[in-house]
Amino acid sequence: MKKNKVDGGLQICLNGASPDSENLGVCALSSSTIVGIASRLDDVKLTVFGLEGRKKASLLIEDMQINYDVCGLRLSRRYYRRDSLWNMRVSAWFGGLGNRGVNIITHATAMLDISGGDSFTDLYGKKRFTAATLPKLFAIQQKCPLILLPQTYGPFNHRKSRNIAQKILKNTTAAWARDERSFNVLQDLLGNDFDPSIHHKGVDVAFLLPVTKPVNCLSGKIFEWIRPERQVEVIGFNISGLIYNDPEGAVSRYGFKADYRQVVEKVLRRILSETDVNVLLIPHVYTKVGHYESDLGANSAIMQQLVDIDNSRIDMLSPLYNESETKWIISKLDWFCGTRMHSTIASLSTGVPTTAIAYSLKTLGVFETCAQGGHVVDPRELSTEDVIDLTFDSFSHRVKTRKHLAAKLPGVLNKANEQMDNIVLACLGNK
Repeated sequence: MKKNKVDGGLQICLNGASPDSENLGVCALSSSTIVGIASRLDDVKLTVFGLEGRKKASLLIEDMQINYDVCGLRLSRRYYRRDSLWNMRVSAWFGGLGNRGVNIITHATAMLDISGGDSFTDLYGKKRFTAATLPKLFAIQQKCPLILLPQTYGPFNHRKSRNIAQKILKNTTAAWARDERSFNVLQDLLGNDFDPSIHHKGVDVAFLLPVTKPVNCLSGKIFEWIRPERQVEVIGFNISGLIYNDPEGAVSRYGFKADYRQVVEKVLRRILSETDVNVLLIPHVYTKVGHYESDLGANSAIMQQLVDIDNSRIDMLSPLYNESETKWIISKLDWFCGTRMHSTIASLSTGVPTTAIAYSLKTLGVFETCAQGGHVVDPRELSTEDVIDLTFDSFSHRVKTRKHLAAKLPGVLNKANEQMDNIVLACLGNK
């Protein structure tokens, strides 16, 4: 964390990273940005647009308490709601009409927008694309300087959405892509309007997410597993509910060739039968069991599938821990495999050898940032057996991988810190 602050006197708002999300990846983006800004600026008023109403909130990181406001902002058909984007747009036409969200954006020094890291695309459908782009367009309309934080751009499969994306990018004060591949998309979208002084290649802000020891005690089994003096290795495994709970959708929406459920079960069976390691399942999206995205449901299901194996060697992390505490737990592992990208960033950024079973180029781009692209296994391109074999092979090379990652990681973290310095400078340029 930076120690030398700049006297800011700024009003900065953050959109696209709700601090009250059930997705720890989104929370990681929110916390990383809040800490990054507040640790570099004195006298800064931070407002984070979230899912719910209006409240005061705070983060306690090391000996530093960061206070900020939360203001609701959502794409809702309940047009009467003051936190509805449609209500905000209409209110702005008539001078704001006392709408708090309109007032925040209108008077902000800058609006930082991160689109949940990967939602600035039409890949997930019209509704999600609209939810990601309307706040950006509204900020531009209100002449609030818009700064796009490191994120994935595209794909944009429809001409209309591509045109909207181009309009937004041409009207930003600054924009960062979080990896080389996404930066190339950014350049392609802008064409002759690309400006290297405005448009930058960066890294995911979650590389700077602070690591915090859990407040709630870990179970006795997990506590024993991760002790530094342990005799047996412990590995982590993240199963994406989005894919596991909807295998037909994995094929139709994402083009899977491999059977994700079989991959997960057979990789874990192979690890448990051929080694003596302990396995900790780590959900990263805590929607309730039964919800189509629930990692809790997916991880519980695989626990049931493995009841015939010695259950003393496999356990699941309970939903008691926030994004920084979960990162602390992940940092204690000997190897980690994840499908949720930000679960793998938690491990990469703490030097844990990591494998991703990934269905999007966004993950490959982030891994390539750390020279770890060879540890991304793509079930859209490979058969079930190939995904299993490559994942196990990556696991088998974990000691060698740790050394390679240790050599590369300091440069990535330095770049992440320099990037946050430059984001603050972009905000100061609008003071």
